[in-house]
Amino acid sequence: MSPTQISCLGLNHRTAPVELRERLHCSLADLSQSPVFSAGHPGRIREVTILSTCNRVELYACLDAAGPAARARLIDLLAQMHAMEPDSFAHQLYYYNGLAAVSHLFRVAAGLDSLVLGETQILGQVTDAYRSAVATKVSGPVLTALFRAAIRTGKRARAETNISSNPASISSVAVSLAQRRLGDLSGRHCLVVGLGQMGQLALKALRARGLSRVAVANRTRSRAEAATAPWGGQAYTLAELPQALATAELVISATGAPHVVIDRAAVAAAMARRGRRDLVLIDLAVPRDVDPAVRTLPGVHLFALDELQGYLDDSLAARRQEIPRVEAIIAQQTNAFEAELHELALRPLIVDLRQKAEAIRRHELQRTLRQLGDVDEQTLAHIHHLSRSLVNKLLHEPTIRLKERAGDDQAAGYAAAVRDLFGLSESDES
Repeated sequence: MSPTQISCLGLNHRTAPVELRERLHCSLADLSQSPVFSAGHPGRIREVTILSTCNRVELYACLDAAGPAARARLIDLLAQMHAMEPDSFAHQLYYYNGLAAVSHLFRVAAGLDSLVLGETQILGQVTDAYRSAVATKVSGPVLTALFRAAIRTGKRARAETNISSNPASISSVAVSLAQRRLGDLSGRHCLVVGLGQMGQLALKALRARGLSRVAVANRTRSRAEAATAPWGGQAYTLAELPQALATAELVISATGAPHVVIDRAAVAAAMARRGRRDLVLIDLAVPRDVDPAVRTLPGVHLFALDELQGYLDDSLAARRQEIPRVEAIIAQQTNAFEAELHELALRPLIVDLRQKAEAIRRHELQRTLRQLGDVDEQTLAHIHHLSRSLVNKLLHEPTIRLKERAGDDQAAGYAAAVRDLFGLSESDES
């Protein structure tokens, strides 16, 4: 099995705008019925898997042809799936072949090719792509082995390095800072003010940590109610902020208002009603939502966007320091996969060899039993065990030798010699 049969064609957030990524977003539905999988089709695609997310669309394929022919075949397939002209998007695609395609997928799974370095969501998306390909039966032994290796690589990168340990978005930094100040957030009352893009990301960051006491305040009550409906959270209008502040322990504000939304008087009134509980205010808005004067109030901790950006820069710098360690893991996994792929190429030969030996064992066993006549069950069990043991012991050494030879330059000749010596017919091992 040659790595050159593996190809990757794709585009991502670096090569194509979101409009094109959205248009080319695709799944494996009905793809298994495509004629490109037919044995007689020129440039037949043996196996394919699609990794399609908001930041990338990538086809991984195992083809009869490699190089430019494989690239053209995959571009045509992508164009056919979306009824588009190849020339309208081909210039925004990248193409990898062989071990370069393998290494690219491993980098993706490890979070090195993500919009946010080291993000964890992509590993789940790689896993989903693998499961979808297996379920639709368009993935075979090569891509199954490839994606399993990619998943192992992603898990190793996150378990053995700190590539995903530090918060790497403004929203995650905000929640991390609140956790440092307040401790465990699981039982805390949280309030998100504003449902613009930043507010929704903050809400998602809080909910991703399993927090259930999350309220939302928005200019319109209907949007706040729609946002909190999935977990039954409290919804407020901006006019009801004084009431919301009285119960909240963490407030993340990100409105688009041109003026201060949370002033010192409102916070002072809220603190007077809440006893000695601290209040953490995180202001993600530009211009600012929270009056800086609230810092003078006892028990109030305010973090503004500039401060959060400093924490974020530090977090990303810490993640970047982990890149060489992740690259070393990727190199190890790529070498291991190459060895696995070579072994996979000889697997049909090993299967054929064992099947022929098993057929001979059964035939000779039946002939012997006919000659022996009636045999008690205990003796019969011993005879079966003896015949199986003989076959297994005789084939053990040849099997080990074949696996050891898998990576040799002369592996194909070695396999041909074994087939000739044992009278095994040729099978499709390419």
